[in-house]
Amino acid sequence: MTVATVNQWSTRFKEVNDENEELNAHGKYFTCTFLLDMETKKVLIQMHEGKVERIIIDPGPLDPYQFAIRASAETWRKFSQPTPPPMYHGIWAMTFQRDMKLEGDLLVLMQNLRCITTQLELLRTTGVPV
Repeated sequence: MTVATVNQWSTRFKEVNDENEELNAHGKYFTCTFLLDMETKKVLIQMHEGKVERIIIDPGPLDPYQFAIRASAETWRKFSQPTPPPMYHGIWAMTFQRDMKLEGDLLVLMQNLRCITTQLELLRTTGVPV
């Protein structure tokens, strides 16, 4: 993706997230910062009460986050398909069977798991920036 396209993706992702009824209903305490490492592109997402506060594309090494979800660009592309192939349908399947890794403060991830799962599934609407 070109830089303009990546910026368009981040704008679209924020819009889709902030309009999502489930995140609006359950996101009151969904406040954290996490990294999606997509091999060729990194995306830092800062959440505040279920809304995207900020998205940083390719953050610097000192930009803080609480946890990271890392996988190859190909894994993210398969996950973001409207109907993903078997074993690419969720982070647990990809963690146990594929190349996805969960790192950092996994307590924060688990405390926000319902919202994170819903949010990641929005990638099936917006696509991924890789």
